[in-house]
Amino acid sequence: MLTKKGKYGLKALVDLAQLEPGETAFITEIATRNNIPKKFLDAILLELRNAGILRSKKGPGGGYSLSRPASDIRIGQVIRTLDGPLAPIRCASRTAFEACDDCSDPVNCHVRKSMSDVRDAVASILDNMTLEQFAANDNGNEIVALRDAEVG
Repeated sequence: MLTKKGKYGLKALVDLAQLEPGETAFITEIATRNNIPKKFLDAILLELRNAGILRSKKGPGGGYSLSRPASDIRIGQVIRTLDGPLAPIRCASRTAFEACDDCSDPVNCHVRKSMSDVRDAVASILDNMTLEQFAANDNGNEIVALRDAEVG
């Protein structure tokens, strides 16, 4: 499951992807536009900067911007940076494998095998999705339908 940290990070990246080339945004602007607590966003953007996804500039004309074009940033990398491995359980992770305490045969474990398939499916989608594609994905109609269903 995507954590709030991951969700807020993605929202901030979409915000930054919509800026004109060379333009920057301050944390307070991003936080306000996306309803994200500023202090939490500070830590998230620092992690993304340390991972090479963002760059920051101090002083007049400063703020945050993408370190490379949105078409070169993969959503899988962003989520792994903020939330860790994509695998639903540790024993199915390629990067953070940890055997389960209650499993005597991880190689033949049906749960691990199935969760590895889930990990592979999720990774296939997220590692092939760019920030540019993610930001262009228009789900506005789905949100309106959900809101109408709640009201109706």
